[in-house]
Amino acid sequence: MAYTINESCIACGACMSECPVDAIKEGTPYVIDAGVCIDCGACASACPVDAPAEA
Repeated sequence: MAYTINESCIACGACMSECPVDAIKEGTPYVIDAGVCIDCGACASACPVDAPAEA
């Protein structure tokens, strides 16, 4: 199951730089492409506000 990014996202870019498959796109909040996400959790580990979560 892919991760999603909730409204607590501060658009800092920490998650985007950690994604090994480039599934995260800029926005407010950032958006994870569920078709590309491999559910590795790298984004969640990098996020300072715990915005990425398993859907």
